[in-house]
Amino acid sequence: MDNLIIEYRYYLQSEKMMSKNGVAAYVRDITKYIDYLKSKKFNDIMDVTSDDISSYLLYLKRQKMTSTSISRSLSSIKSFHKFLMLERFVRVDVALNVKTPKIDKKLPTVLTIEEVNLLLDAVEGDDPLSLRNKAMLELIYASGLRVSELCELKISNLHLSDKLIQVMGKGSKERIIPINDYAAKVLRNYLINARSLLLKASGDSNYVFLNKFGSHISRVGFFKILKELSSKCGIKKEVSPHTLRHSFATHLLEAGVDLRLIQEMLGHEDISTTQIYTHLSMKKVKDVYSSSHPREKDE
Repeated sequence: MDNLIIEYRYYLQSEKMMSKNGVAAYVRDITKYIDYLKSKKFNDIMDVTSDDISSYLLYLKRQKMTSTSISRSLSSIKSFHKFLMLERFVRVDVALNVKTPKIDKKLPTVLTIEEVNLLLDAVEGDDPLSLRNKAMLELIYASGLRVSELCELKISNLHLSDKLIQVMGKGSKERIIPINDYAAKVLRNYLINARSLLLKASGDSNYVFLNKFGSHISRVGFFKILKELSSKCGIKKEVSPHTLRHSFATHLLEAGVDLRLIQEMLGHEDISTTQIYTHLSMKKVKDVYSSSHPREKDE
């Protein structure tokens, strides 16, 4: 069954044209699934039934995995079994009718506008790394980029005279995102006064944001920078790169931007994914109402 994983990886890369990170996530899920089947003495994928898949999902639940992670694992398993069917490794797609577990609706962490300003203003100094960090933070909040999209951004993707950036998102889908004047100014300052100093000997990198060795910055590298800055300015919330993406979307929605436009900028395929921000916005409305309405205070 291990050979099937190799074949599946190739299918995701060549047929589905999935991103490197997407392929890694799906293969990781399927490797765990195959390991489970082998532990249950399965030697042939044709012997697996829908009940076995349901048992695996129950096993993940007993391992304290969240319903969101279980749902993602099932999505990978469904994709895998569809591949097996298409390539005629099996005669029946046993995953087709397996039910997706109910997902707990947990609202993502969002920073207030005041907290975002604190974070963005926490970067001080005119050295190359400080200018880079300032540009990364301003850009990700100005555009709602995923951290992988930020790290993979190329010079050719920037259209600063028009204040636009071109992004290749999930499933190799391209989108054009506007950015504000200040983000464009900070980014231009980084490109002119810092990037060439970070580029160093290699001199051939097309990536926008470089680390101190001249290679493009990693997601882990950006996460460390963000954690240090949020700690520096006293933000108590759990801040991740996705927090800035959530904050971008929520603040636009609260400012009256149409949900469909936010969906386009975020690169969400389904509007239902974007609708989580309406819940966040309504929560703020309720909080303001509770603290402001005179009868709410009347005991």
